[in-house]
Amino acid sequence: VQVAESGGGLVQPGGSLRLSCAASGFTFSRYPMSWYRQAPGKEREMVATITSSSDRTVYADPVKGRFTISRDNAKNTVYLQMNSLKTEDTAVYYCLAIVGVNYWGQGTQVTVSS
Repeated sequence: VQVAESGGGLVQPGGSLRLSCAASGFTFSRYPMSWYRQAPGKEREMVATITSSSDRTVYADPVKGRFTISRDNAKNTVYLQMNSLKTEDTAVYYCLAIVGVNYWGQGTQVTVSS
């Protein structure tokens, strides 16, 4: 099992980014996927989760209404669209696949700064 994030970068407050997570090594369409983040000096926290069929999504309170998680099962990819970014969104963002055990990607840095 492998998951690999991409799409991070530096953006000004109020800007947008779209993160992607490409997965392989398992039947992607059967499993929920999640995005987590970890800011310096803080614990890793769940940002958003999507069910295997995209019929349900869950968001952490700080990102509700600004972030959108989606997936394309034909491409084995999950996305995180981040709008109205704030400085407090600065963190390393990780993709998580729970396939019996937790599989984490290497993370992608998102920095929100003017």
